Amino acid sequence: MLKNILVICEGNICRSPMAQALLASRLPGVNVISAGCAALAGRPVDEFAVELMAERSIDIRDHVAVNMNLEQVRMADLVLTMSNAQSKTVEARYPFAKGKVYCIGAPLGIEVADPYRRGRDAFVSSLNQIDRCIAVWIEDLKKVIS
Repeated sequence: MLKNILVICEGNICRSPMAQALLASRLPGVNVISAGCAALAGRPVDEFAVELMAERSIDIRDHVAVNMNLEQVRMADLVLTMSNAQSKTVEARYPFAKGKVYCIGAPLGIEVADPYRRGRDAFVSSLNQIDRCIAVWIEDLKKVIS
């Protein structure tokens, strides 16, 4: 049974908060959190991410970046990262997590591009990639929720 999903990116102010919000909106009853491998801890989510998610009627303004930690990884039934390097980082720091860490874009053979400091178009592109990735994951995830 899937109860907890941890979504990881680098700084936890762009990609993982958007993916967290999208997954949470599509998987009611599942606890979805996000963190960063090297988070800009304490910083708010990027304004472009806030704007794009608001266009989908999802409010992420209150998100504050946090670093990935032992408790989060331990509690997660599934850890989704934005890149293969981040998956390796999670597994290197927390070897017990092997087998539950996946790059969100693996089924499509992609990694989600980091839009940090690259403007609105980069955020749109990253969010589109996240959408495509989640669409692939969502049906399988719904099967293991109940």
